[in-house]
Amino acid sequence: MKRHLISAADLSRDDALLVLDTAEELARATEQSVRKLPTLRGRTVVNLFFEDSTRTRISFEAAAKRLSADVINFSAKGSSVSKGESLKDTALTLEAMGADGVVIRHGASGAPHRLANWVQGSVVNAGDGTHEHPTQALLDAFTMRRRLGSLEGRKVTIVGDILHSRVARSNTLLLNTLGAEVTLVAPPTLLPVAIDTWPGEVSYDLDAVLPKSDVVMMLRVQHERMNASYFPTVREYSRRYGLDAERMARMADHAIVMHPGPMNRGVEIAAEVADSVRSTIVEQVANGVSARMAVLYLLLGGSESAIGKEVSE
Repeated sequence: MKRHLISAADLSRDDALLVLDTAEELARATEQSVRKLPTLRGRTVVNLFFEDSTRTRISFEAAAKRLSADVINFSAKGSSVSKGESLKDTALTLEAMGADGVVIRHGASGAPHRLANWVQGSVVNAGDGTHEHPTQALLDAFTMRRRLGSLEGRKVTIVGDILHSRVARSNTLLLNTLGAEVTLVAPPTLLPVAIDTWPGEVSYDLDAVLPKSDVVMMLRVQHERMNASYFPTVREYSRRYGLDAERMARMADHAIVMHPGPMNRGVEIAAEVADSVRSTIVEQVANGVSARMAVLYLLLGGSESAIGKEVSE
């Protein structure tokens, strides 16, 4: 693997499979009596969050602590950033503290790439603007593989606010690398201008693609990133692009429903769908810790699949 994880495109097929295999071994280890591994003892991981987050920040913190790393949580609120300190000066402060790894979430697309030029340690992108969220794509692929087996040839449908979704971009790139076929479903106003450069198909008709899908991933409408009206009403959007029990009944028997969270129940996903046996939403949260443990281990601890020896000891 490369020294940083900025984009899902940074991962070759072998890299991605190594992360997923390592995550599987770590998941099995932590599901047993061994809750904490000594793998990253003496290493320092900084969680640098300039945007609000619950799942991702806690997930990275849990992942680092289970690997015995020292964790420093940095929030922009209440720090010198709120006084006008630049990202570069913050980075230099972290560098002086000897951070081995920096997990960054930032509202500006490209911020992790800039940070990687200023620090010696590894940088992990935990979401930058509307650009990417590679560890979310890894935990989603890990969840799919656990439920469905191999991803080769699987048909994955991603539905909703593709325009503002870093999850959609990272998932499309990673799933294509792993041999899955991705279809993006959204109203024309919620698709990026350069969507034709993405490695996937585009559809405006959710009902047409549902029966052929192995995975249906619903995305939240990100009102906080919108500065215009992208659809007539929430009710109309939900009618055209929401997943309810009636639509779910048209899916194949083995097909699963995913959502990166947080959910808008009753908008993009009905409560009965979110809470159904097809839903992997709670599993995704648990699998996120294993996937992020794998990423931190491979970036900070070693580059080969020797974690099994570590666990058995």
